[in-house]
Amino acid sequence: MSADQIIPGVALVGAPNSGKTTLFNWLTGSKFKTVNYAGSTVDCYRGFTLAVYGSPPVKVIDTPGIYSLQAHGRDEEITFEVLTHTDEVRAVVLVLDGTQLNRQLYLVRQLQEIGLPMVIAVTMTDLVRESGRRLDLDKLGELLDSPVVAVDGRLGGGVNDVVAAANLVAAIAREHKPRAIDWDDARIEKEVAVAESWAAQVVYKVPEKDTLHRLRRWDRFLLHPLWGALAFLCIMAALFSSIFWLAAPAMDAVDAIFAWTAEHAFTYLGGGEWADLIANGIVLGVGSVLVFVPQIFILFLGFSLLEDTGYLARAATIVDGPLNKIGLSGRAFVPILSGFACAVPAVMAARNIRSARERWITIFIIPFMTCSARLPVYALLLTFLFTGTSAWKAGAAMTGLYLSAVFVGALASSVLNKILRQDARGSHFLMELPVYRWPKPAFTLRLALRRTFSYVRKAGPTILVFVLILWTGSHFPYRADLDRTRQLEQSYVGQVGRALQPVFEPMGLDWRAGIGIMSAFVAREVFVSALAVIMSVDDQNQDTLQDSLLERMRGARVADGRPLFTPASVTGLIVFFIIALQCLSTTGIVWRETGSWKFAFGQLAAMNLLGYALAVAVVQGLYVLGIN
Repeated sequence: MSADQIIPGVALVGAPNSGKTTLFNWLTGSKFKTVNYAGSTVDCYRGFTLAVYGSPPVKVIDTPGIYSLQAHGRDEEITFEVLTHTDEVRAVVLVLDGTQLNRQLYLVRQLQEIGLPMVIAVTMTDLVRESGRRLDLDKLGELLDSPVVAVDGRLGGGVNDVVAAANLVAAIAREHKPRAIDWDDARIEKEVAVAESWAAQVVYKVPEKDTLHRLRRWDRFLLHPLWGALAFLCIMAALFSSIFWLAAPAMDAVDAIFAWTAEHAFTYLGGGEWADLIANGIVLGVGSVLVFVPQIFILFLGFSLLEDTGYLARAATIVDGPLNKIGLSGRAFVPILSGFACAVPAVMAARNIRSARERWITIFIIPFMTCSARLPVYALLLTFLFTGTSAWKAGAAMTGLYLSAVFVGALASSVLNKILRQDARGSHFLMELPVYRWPKPAFTLRLALRRTFSYVRKAGPTILVFVLILWTGSHFPYRADLDRTRQLEQSYVGQVGRALQPVFEPMGLDWRAGIGIMSAFVAREVFVSALAVIMSVDDQNQDTLQDSLLERMRGARVADGRPLFTPASVTGLIVFFIIALQCLSTTGIVWRETGSWKFAFGQLAAMNLLGYALAVAVVQGLYVLGIN
């Protein structure tokens, strides 16, 4: 059955973190995940109700989380357009957080003004009980003149009732024409008072321990301007330190598996060029990046835990003030935070920023954020620098890299804020803090695994293709009379690298590292695979692939006999990777989102030239200080 044959269509509307997307997942069998702050989603999801609910399929539209239908940002604009300018919506399921009724009932008044029939789905009722309160849902239904259903997002309780009620109200609304609303400040103040009076009539206390209030006391510390910032730094430092010491056993296991596979593949295939391609090209080239997957999993797991507990929403309030000082609003927090996973969806999330000027600044600084693709590069380079030292030192350095990315982004935003002309349309950020909740271990683990597998699926094919290209380019034209080193120098890759060598020499590098840097423009993680292939990594003298790559790096020499990888040159590489924009996918999405190829390619050129200049300055400065 096609989408246009399925009637009615039901739109899910609600505030961020109200349980709206969880209800959508129950209704449609989807597995979408949202986080605990506004603006994380600026697109609509569509699905159809499952047959298990005993009725014909119903189209369900999950709209972006909003606090009001007065359009102040792209999320509100999209929701309003879906409700009033399309023919696919015949009814609304308004999802309300039972712990926030006094603020969220304001949406009821706006939806009633639009005129669409409505079903109220109240979530978080378990937390209402824990807080020592009760809800009179029958009374709420009378006040709103709409069906009210309690929904258990954890177990799916009440979802059947939501489907039945939505079908009922939608069946009588097919000829209804929604209308727009235009409230002035006086009207808004009046309707907020009405909503608060409704909440006062349906929420009452019972003589039980107020657990929710007790947990809220933590906000006095976590939201404090000083102590909250220190707590944030400590939490991030603990997370990034765990990336090294907690992931170490799993990394050793993955490393050993790839090393064992490469060794036996080479022996089984009888040696020769084909065996070298499979074993030392494909297996070790791909394995040189996948060995860092446990660290990426730890990162995703840590962020998932912080999301599920409700802490990241507190972090948003901590950074709201500093963002205002550099020309941004709190709405920029969501895309900036998303940039620590991947810049592509982060740039798309910037649609939610109301001000075009702030949106352009946000899009410009997002690539500075330390995305997951940089993690294998940083992990390799930091391991090179801190081999033989405590894991906490590498973890502290990793924390410093993440903070450096934030500092560079803030500095760039401040400069752009002074250069770009102010626009008439300002921006604002409104957010309700979710209650503290214990994370669900099984769900959090599945989410972290899903994100990790998504990274592998995205990076794996790219790495494989470039490993094949680099191996082929580094082995041809083939000459049997040359040893491995001379063969590499005379190969196609060697010829290209030597032509580019003058560019990389000021960074303390030669053409081999230069080829790795150039390869990283397709995907940053390819840098590690490129080094493994170009430097002819094998596992003959080391127990693990990572040890073999590090040993090759330590033994590499430039033409005059000096070490290629030194504390100075590796530090310069790190500086370059912090600044440079080496993701053509990001440039493509920036072009699409801004509609300006000048902006997209200007950003690409500016960030890479700046990264190169700073890397050269750092390396040469360290040489002057005697640090080689």
